[in-house]
Amino acid sequence: RRHGEKEVTYLHPRLEPILKSTYGIILYQEQVMQICSRLGGFSLGEADLVRRAMGKKKPEVLAAMRQKFLAGAEAQGIEAGVAEKIFDLMEYFAGYGFNKSHSAAYALVAYWTAYFKANYPQAFMAALLTSVIGNSDKVGLYIEECKRMGIPVYPPDVNKSQLKFAEEGEGIRFGLLAVKNLGEGAIAAILQEREKAPFTSLADFCRRLDPGVINKRAVESLIKAGAFASTAQTRRAMLESLPVVFENSQRLAAARREGQLSFFDLEGEFAVPETERRQVEEYPPATLLAMEKEFLGVYLTGNPLDPWKEKFRQNGIPTLLEILEEERDREVLAGGVVSAWKRVVTKAGKLMASFRLEDMTASLEVLVFPKLYEEVHEMAGNDRVVVVKGRLDTAEEEKKLLASQIRWLT
Repeated sequence: RRHGEKEVTYLHPRLEPILKSTYGIILYQEQVMQICSRLGGFSLGEADLVRRAMGKKKPEVLAAMRQKFLAGAEAQGIEAGVAEKIFDLMEYFAGYGFNKSHSAAYALVAYWTAYFKANYPQAFMAALLTSVIGNSDKVGLYIEECKRMGIPVYPPDVNKSQLKFAEEGEGIRFGLLAVKNLGEGAIAAILQEREKAPFTSLADFCRRLDPGVINKRAVESLIKAGAFASTAQTRRAMLESLPVVFENSQRLAAARREGQLSFFDLEGEFAVPETERRQVEEYPPATLLAMEKEFLGVYLTGNPLDPWKEKFRQNGIPTLLEILEEERDREVLAGGVVSAWKRVVTKAGKLMASFRLEDMTASLEVLVFPKLYEEVHEMAGNDRVVVVKGRLDTAEEEKKLLASQIRWLT
């Protein structure tokens, strides 16, 4: 309309001075108030009630306001059919409208972010990932967007990661703050100590860091998250040796505090377990992925769905994000990975279950009622790939899938 490619029209001539600046389209809440006042005879206070009712989608209030608007419009000589259409347009507006200043601010932010994404994609995506660092669903979604843009996302690394997501080469390095059970104090100690020299092994890491600052649980989380990959040790070897290594680090930290050992004594006292020195076969890929998911909140170096993505697409199975965009209840077919499988006892004493279904785009809660639970519970388990048929329930703020069939693919 702005470029003259489509004619600007108005349902009634009195709308032109109100909607001229937006080419005949209701965009702002102020315009709704002006329409109610000038065409419906509302006071500004009454017009504000309409604005609020539309924003909060209160059908009973809107129904009463509609009748008042129609009566006021009729009193000003506006045909009933035209008045109905005008009110319908205002109701439709409620799905997207803001006040003018809010809209201008959003438009400016949208322009800035589009510019940064187009011209500084790595920096933009790193900042975007950091902004949702505690939200696994959104981190996973933005990592998929990075892949689509050709930006690799590297795992956390005690020798390379910063506190937050950061640019590295052509890609983005996972921030240490995204690793579960790792606080900012521990991260600060890691960053400070590695300035002296890179960590060469798990034993070196534990020897150089105070166990009072970074505890055993945090070290285990780093191992399982793959953050020691630059030391070339397997996760299995490190996890098997961790009890001895950490006990040594506690003993040496105590000796340092008491001033009982010299530097050379400390070096000699810090025995490296045999499991760290010898080659230990790594865990299977599925186990490593499960560890990543548990301690990073996302699958990073691979995904159990990788072999199934194309098959899902060929069979018309939508992504979970597409399903969650649905605004009405309907039958759906969904595919993904099971997590947080939980058995529940109903009030009637029967067993059912709930779990989260996850794919590369989102996650969705699935409810398995008693009859279906009886059929599938023996095969159930986390990290398994499934296809679920059921009814999408949109009644509550968090949508749910009420399963009627489950097919286990792995």
